Amino acid sequence: MWTQILREFADSPSQTMVVKYFLENGLGINEKGRIVCNGIEIPATHIAKKIGTDRRVIDATAKRILSLKEIRDIFLNLRVTPDLTQVADALGLAVITIYPKDAAQKGIVGAAVKVITDHNLSIRQIFVTDPVLSEDPKLVVILESNLPATVYEELRSLPQVRKIVI
Repeated sequence: MWTQILREFADSPSQTMVVKYFLENGLGINEKGRIVCNGIEIPATHIAKKIGTDRRVIDATAKRILSLKEIRDIFLNLRVTPDLTQVADALGLAVITIYPKDAAQKGIVGAAVKVITDHNLSIRQIFVTDPVLSEDPKLVVILESNLPATVYEELRSLPQVRKIVI
């Protein structure tokens, strides 16, 4: 689906940049064409400043999204969930970031979760960045306890893994 969305905006690099920003950050559009985060409106000027474009590009992108039947419902219903990576230390949680050799390869998440659960570790949160939208896709796992060295080594030795950051 993301490929289709990006294809719809291929004729406008500035709008493609805006759509990618919306998707990367879970920003949606309401029926009035305003940018929203879980129903809370965000001024187009704020987004424009953040990504280095003009407010009119943000507004035009939102209107275009609403006009495209194929993707309209996606943006009308897009929601954000909390990302605990920035507060993990304060919560006493451990963060493992796994970078795959090939994000299109199947079984990366399953292999990592199997290693972690085989060691009886509790996963608090897990998410992946979309390989279509991210230049360097990753799997992020947040655990309720520190990562034993043996688990690190087992994760690192998985054939799908290129790099691990703890």
